[in-house]
Amino acid sequence: MGCILQVDFPYTGPWGQEMAAAMDGLARSIANEPGLVWKIWTENQESNEAGGVYCFKDFQSAQAYLTMHTARLKSFGIPQVNGKIFGVNEPLSRIDRAPL
Repeated sequence: MGCILQVDFPYTGPWGQEMAAAMDGLARSIANEPGLVWKIWTENQESNEAGGVYCFKDFQSAQAYLTMHTARLKSFGIPQVNGKIFGVNEPLSRIDRAPL
């Protein structure tokens, strides 16, 4: 069974295409993380938040990534990183077209 990692943190931009250009290298690095299946990047300019929803193959990979990513974000000057790991109920998720 896979795991979902949800991460959010305060962020003041850039947004949209500018964010995509600025974070291209980071996205390529994340794509090579052990156990990562996929990531959806999230942004909310109105509330000044960003983050992501990740699918990992197992809890250990998700936890290792969360620990490393939290330290990385804090080194970028982000004061608060929220992260939660959830198990995936695959039968119900497949009914609702989850990309598992």
